[in-house]
Amino acid sequence: QVQLVESGGGLVQPGGSLRLSCAASGFTLSNYAIGWFRQVPGKEREGVSCISSNGGTTYYADSVKGRFTISRDNAKSTVYLQMNSLKPEDTAVYRCATGDTEAFGCPAGDYWGQGTQVTVSS
Repeated sequence: QVQLVESGGGLVQPGGSLRLSCAASGFTLSNYAIGWFRQVPGKEREGVSCISSNGGTTYYADSVKGRFTISRDNAKSTVYLQMNSLKPEDTAVYRCATGDTEAFGCPAGDYWGQGTQVTVSS
C-alpha cells in the first residue's frame, strides 16, 4: 500500500526556514518521481517542486526558485523540501505526491499524502 507522510511544517517568521519531509512506504522510492504541491483554501493547487526518480531532473515554480531546494534520500525513503527566505505568501498546506508515470521530472498525482501546514507570519 502506497503511503506518503509529510512532516516539518509549522509557524515561522518571514525570512525564516523550514525543511519539509515526505516519508514514503509501500513502494520503492528510487523508482518514482516525487512532487511537492501546496494549496490555500479558495485557490487552485500549485505545483511547487518535483524531483525525478533518478534525482537528475528537478522542477521549481517561478515563485520559489532560488529559495526552495528539493532533494531525495532513497536509502531513507524520504524526499525533502528545504524552504528558505519564506514569505507570507508561502503559507499553505504542503502535500507530496507520486504516481505511476513521470514527465519532465514530475509525477502523475496518483498518490497523495495528507499534508503539513506551513504558516509564515510575524
